[in-house]
Amino acid sequence: MITDLTEGKPSKMLWSFSMPMLLSVVFQQLYNIVDSVVAGKFVGASALAAVGASYPITMIFMAIATGTNIGAAVVISQLFGAKNFEKLKTSVFTSVISMVVLAVVLTGGGLILCRGMLLMLDTPNDIMVDSMVYLNIYIAGLTFLFLYNICTGVFTAMGDSRTPLYFLIASSVGNIILDVLFVTAFNMGVAGVAWATFIAQGISSILAFAVLIKRMRAIKSGKYEKFSWRMLGRISRVAIPSILQQSFVSVGNLFIQTRVNFFGANVIAGYSAAIKLNTFAITCFSALGNAMSSYTAQNIGAGKLIRIPKGLKAGIIMLVTVAMPFFIAYFIFPKAMMNIFVNSSEKDIIDMGKIFLRIVSPFYFLIAVKLVFDGVLRGAGRMKDFMTTTFSDLILRVLLAYAFSYAMNSEIGIWLSWPIGWTIAAVLSCLFYFIYYKKKIKCTV
Repeated sequence: MITDLTEGKPSKMLWSFSMPMLLSVVFQQLYNIVDSVVAGKFVGASALAAVGASYPITMIFMAIATGTNIGAAVVISQLFGAKNFEKLKTSVFTSVISMVVLAVVLTGGGLILCRGMLLMLDTPNDIMVDSMVYLNIYIAGLTFLFLYNICTGVFTAMGDSRTPLYFLIASSVGNIILDVLFVTAFNMGVAGVAWATFIAQGISSILAFAVLIKRMRAIKSGKYEKFSWRMLGRISRVAIPSILQQSFVSVGNLFIQTRVNFFGANVIAGYSAAIKLNTFAITCFSALGNAMSSYTAQNIGAGKLIRIPKGLKAGIIMLVTVAMPFFIAYFIFPKAMMNIFVNSSEKDIIDMGKIFLRIVSPFYFLIAVKLVFDGVLRGAGRMKDFMTTTFSDLILRVLLAYAFSYAMNSEIGIWLSWPIGWTIAAVLSCLFYFIYYKKKIKCTV
């Protein structure tokens, strides 16, 4: 269902539009979480560590896919808000073609450099083989990952947040079934976990693309270009900063993972489980921030800037509300959360994760508010401001992770870098929004 976000009460429209996106993220994150759960519960702690060691690299590929998705979605939202359907179709097909080509290039490079990337992270020898198996299969499925992301990005850009949810529910259920089947029945170990994701994601992406083609044909328009270099340039002006923003965060996580690896397999395993939980929360917040981008872009396209502050207020209330259950679960019940991934006998691993979760979870409310401001800035095309806040968070987290962990001679020093980076980035995001409000919105009120 296509939704026009330029009409109706902002709070009602945002809740209605965002909830399917939130549920979509929940099911999408099940891919990573189920992989770790099955590896940790049915294969062992070393398998959990192997999946965890590969995680920062897989997140770089995910960052590129997400960044491209965001860039295309902003342009498509603006064209949809302006009801320019010829250019809308051109932007959609240009995005799909470019995304598939990029995925093929990254697949070739990733397969060649797989071992080198793991060595760069100082991956321990005892988990190197399993890490390579998991990562190679993941990389082989990048075309499916990228195609799926661009299709769902188009759906949400046009106000349809339900279709991606339906695909993700089916795909996540399939992934869970295949995970358990391949690992417990066929004894495929880490390879079974990776192949389950490959197959489920492949089927989902093909079906999403078929629905996208059907949707495009249903939109009445005049003649349009199937591929446009000019449109690619327009998309790139938003996509490239978004890709850089997402990728630099992931590269920063690579440096942090290298430092985590220094402290041994138990710390790697504990961090692997805890960071999956943390990423689950942050990705949910980011999805709602992306909803703010679509809302902002559509209203800018329609010339209704006056609706943006109202949407911002509704978005902050929405994000803080969503952050509350994550805080309660991670801060009050961290042991129960860690027990999802590892058996209760793995006390050292559980303790590592508990400390991390209790340090970062109180700051979820702050990062949630930041992501609302980021969503508005991105939807308004203020990519320079958006990237500045991201880089400040990233650089501080990496530098402080090393400084604190060396000074304390403990992995706890790494965990402490998150709250400080988030706090400074949130202040900057708020400042940049109010500068934008004063220059562009206030004069229309």
